[in-house]
Amino acid sequence: MNGRVLRIELRRSLAPWAGAVVLVGSLAVFFLIDGIWWRGTAGWTAQWTSMALWTRYLLAFWWPLVVGVGAVYGLRESRSRMAELLVTTPLPAWRRAALPAGAVASTLAAGFGLLVLVGGVQVALGPTAYVPPGWLPIALVAALALVAGAVFGMGVARALPHVLTPPALVVGFLLLTGFLLRPTMEGPVPASHASNRLALLSPAVAEPREMLLTLSGSVHLGQTLWLLGLLGTGFALLAAVGRRARLLAVVPVLVGAALALSVLPAEPRDTYVVDSTAAALVCDGPVCVTRANRVRLDELARRGEEALSVLRGLLGDRAPHSVREDNRPRALGDPRGLSEDVVLVDFDERLFADAKGEALTRALISQGLAPNCYGNNDWEGAGSGDIALQSIAVSWALHDPQLRPLLEKGTDAYARKTWTDADAVWEELMAAPPADQRARIDDLRAAAFSCEPGDRLLRLAGEAGR
Repeated sequence: MNGRVLRIELRRSLAPWAGAVVLVGSLAVFFLIDGIWWRGTAGWTAQWTSMALWTRYLLAFWWPLVVGVGAVYGLRESRSRMAELLVTTPLPAWRRAALPAGAVASTLAAGFGLLVLVGGVQVALGPTAYVPPGWLPIALVAALALVAGAVFGMGVARALPHVLTPPALVVGFLLLTGFLLRPTMEGPVPASHASNRLALLSPAVAEPREMLLTLSGSVHLGQTLWLLGLLGTGFALLAAVGRRARLLAVVPVLVGAALALSVLPAEPRDTYVVDSTAAALVCDGPVCVTRANRVRLDELARRGEEALSVLRGLLGDRAPHSVREDNRPRALGDPRGLSEDVVLVDFDERLFADAKGEALTRALISQGLAPNCYGNNDWEGAGSGDIALQSIAVSWALHDPQLRPLLEKGTDAYARKTWTDADAVWEELMAAPPADQRARIDDLRAAAFSCEPGDRLLRLAGEAGR
């Protein structure tokens, strides 16, 4: 393809808008909306894999729109009434099709590549030092999906040159993508209401929740085969001359779909898999974190030794012996596998997300005395009761003259009532004899590890039988 002609095509056509929509629209979503992609260890700029998955998540919106933009571009010949004239030119049909297809593909690849570059720079400048190789296929398949969708839209519009073709394609792909992407909340990995293989024909993914989960190799292979078939059909329709050529143009997408369905995993557990290298534990003495969070080990090791020493002084032989990051994915609302021998750390919890220095030591002591069974309390006001109980336990353990909250108390009505009750329980606990205080803390710790329901503030106040 002549480079000068391609530059003219880029300057005078709709092609640059496709890449601009993906780049500007995605950056607007990420930077102008305070969403969950800015929170936790699976945030957009927290890890390389989660960054790639968040860009794939946005394909739920951009993929149907890009198909529509490609369809509008594909109507250019029919709108200008030049279709018959171009057919009579000596230039082969595939070369005529390659010019607009190449223009759209280059702008989409550039736009999406810049989006990944913006995210990648932020990840590289962040605290993580782990670079998994698996993030690159996630991004490459997303770029292929955008190119294939746009070229398919161009081909369909050329074969069906009607003003309603672009909006019909957008609505159709939007409904299909939305149906296939609808996630269920069962288990630690996202699942769809549709068949898992059919759901994976959509390049969009569910919002990342666990930083240790990544897409399996069979997903990359199957989606690549499907998208190449879609791309082949789009280009064949764009270059087709005559009804027979248009009928034969559907062969690539059918072959690609058949091959993809034979490769794509049938179960969600084979779709999202744990990155074993990222989940491997790296230890400094009794303190261990995942390789993905290796940069947190030095601070956690220092504060972990302090916390374990305090717990040994309080609990003796019953004290935990190690501190370990929880590296087992689990669904929201599922209990953790607590053990009295180990202080579990989850950096997605509000207690540990940004904790350093003394705050980190206090958080570790709280997990050793009154651990949270469910964790993931990373939204405003959630888990106020657990935080209040842990604050009481740590303040008692460190002989604080007054109750010191581990986190800000919150301003909603539930949080205010919880902390008012916590202040009253603290005063009553401090007024009790030392032996009674220890008995109540022991009772609280036993209830915390058993995850049994009940009002633990009443239990700590000595009113368990009420």
